[in-house]
Amino acid sequence: MKKITIPLLIYDGECGFCRIWIDYWKRLTGDKVTYEPFQKVGDQFPQIPPENFVKSVQLVTPEGKIYSGAEAVFRTLAGAGQKKWMVWSYKYIPGFAAISEWFYNVVAAHRSFFYKVTRLLWGKHLITPSYRRIRWLFLRLLGVIYFIAFISLGTQITGLVGSTGILPVDNFLQAVENNFGIERYWLFPTLAWLSASDIFLYLITFFGAILSIFIIVGMVAAPALFLVWILYLSLVVIGQVFLSFQWDIFLLEVGFLAMFIAPWRFKDHPTDKTHASTLIVWLYRLLLFRFIFSSGAVKLLSGDSLWRNLKALTVHYQTQPLPTPIGYYVHQLPVWFHEFSLIIMFGIQLIIPFLIFAPRRVRFVAAGSFVGLEALILLTGNYTFFNLLTIFLCLFLLDDQALHRWVPKTLYHRYRKTKEKKKTKKRITTIGVSTLIALIIFLNVVYIALPFVGYRRLAPPARYITKLFAPFHIVNSYGLFANMTNPRYEIIIEGSNDGKTWLVYEFKYKPGDIERAPPMVAPHQPRLDWQMWFAALSNYQNHPWFGHFLPRLLQGSPDVLKLLEYNPFPNAPPRFIRALIYEYGFTDLITKQATDAWWKRELQGQYFPTISLYPDDQTVSNGG
Repeated sequence: MKKITIPLLIYDGECGFCRIWIDYWKRLTGDKVTYEPFQKVGDQFPQIPPENFVKSVQLVTPEGKIYSGAEAVFRTLAGAGQKKWMVWSYKYIPGFAAISEWFYNVVAAHRSFFYKVTRLLWGKHLITPSYRRIRWLFLRLLGVIYFIAFISLGTQITGLVGSTGILPVDNFLQAVENNFGIERYWLFPTLAWLSASDIFLYLITFFGAILSIFIIVGMVAAPALFLVWILYLSLVVIGQVFLSFQWDIFLLEVGFLAMFIAPWRFKDHPTDKTHASTLIVWLYRLLLFRFIFSSGAVKLLSGDSLWRNLKALTVHYQTQPLPTPIGYYVHQLPVWFHEFSLIIMFGIQLIIPFLIFAPRRVRFVAAGSFVGLEALILLTGNYTFFNLLTIFLCLFLLDDQALHRWVPKTLYHRYRKTKEKKKTKKRITTIGVSTLIALIIFLNVVYIALPFVGYRRLAPPARYITKLFAPFHIVNSYGLFANMTNPRYEIIIEGSNDGKTWLVYEFKYKPGDIERAPPMVAPHQPRLDWQMWFAALSNYQNHPWFGHFLPRLLQGSPDVLKLLEYNPFPNAPPRFIRALIYEYGFTDLITKQATDAWWKRELQGQYFPTISLYPDDQTVSNGG
């Protein structure tokens, strides 16, 4: 037997399937393992029967030990510091060895078939994926989302929760303090405990936008990501109903994971040797799976007949919160088109997510499907930065090699040179960070199970941990439009000085004037307009904020009035105010061409009774 100094893996040099995988393993193990075809070195190892070389790979160690089949593969990779969990599982998990060897023998007996499968799923050459440029690009796009979120909110914050806003922060925090005492700092984590002044609210949004620019240009990215996450969490906590949307907690979860892949240096660029941790990449993929799959699952689990009978899209485009002009025209398409579209949507949301865990080329198919669906939703509905953030998240279904076509050649050549240098892999080593990652994985499992088992059926420890960390939104549950709303109702607010002549307050984006086209407003979110849609779904008693909104109009609050498009009382607030409710629906194309009306509407009655700030006023008629 020939003496060797490092492990030697002997394979069938005439097997195309073997050559593909051996080439891949060579890149993983480097100079820690040598590889030779048995046609060349087989006669140097007479203790190995010739038929064994044909049946499976053979690993020969410097100590003279010989391993074959699946065990040989696992020990080869583990000895080079790769995938050590495989050999551990082979040795200690009951049944793992038997299953591994059985699967290896099946593949070995059908190499021609699996060669074609490998070519189809991975290509001619298996690659060791890297995510340097994915990380570099994603962090900048995430910075753009943060910038949009802070700027959008900064234009509305005082009108929503300022001192003269609809739901003042001071009142909210005082109520929290009275009810929760010292626990309030954990249950409601916000910097507003330091100050709840309007200036402080503006400063949070201002510094959030500035730090977002730092992330976009790649300067001190990790500290900036940490700070913007704290700032946005602070706003979500004090925003009450106005920041209770799924995209707000979605951004917090995405932003929290980003802190683990951002470089701790002054300037970041795509030629840096900093890797995105493979574990974090897979956590992002798991997040994308939870979000997409949950969005489809909740629709069916809700029992809503419109989803189950494939009729939901026949009403969705006109009943969604803020329709778009494109949504108007899509609504006019035949019923069969909407039913077919819904089947495709369910396929993308319920089947395609499982491709996230498939081989490389199949993940590309998943990425394309998700991007296509989100782009269509973006065009037909105003869902703020939600769709963009989901599209950006799909980057983690790709890798650097898949992006090279879109990167300038000069930059790619610089990147290639850097990659050829000695690799330095960023590893999660501290106990604290490792524990945090373990917590995130645990919560992911809980939230995947939650739609199917319900919160009450979770094990007590799972309920406790979920509740304990819920205030920080590091992992969340998702699922939009579990129940399709139909028909569409709109609240119209009117003011009057005599109780007889009523003038309408027009909102900037929500339906009102029937001749005004539905706007394209995303990625900005007019949060008052959105809440008006929710308020119309039931009575005002279920939406206490509405009872605070109308008195602000009677007081003529400048911050609140800035949230509206048109104030019919520019000189002084009206004496009376009321709210009526209408049923709205899209007109057909013929009506629109004849009347220029995008909407048709019918009065349903009074939504909120007439009120006045003057106690001497008598009750007035609401009229029509």
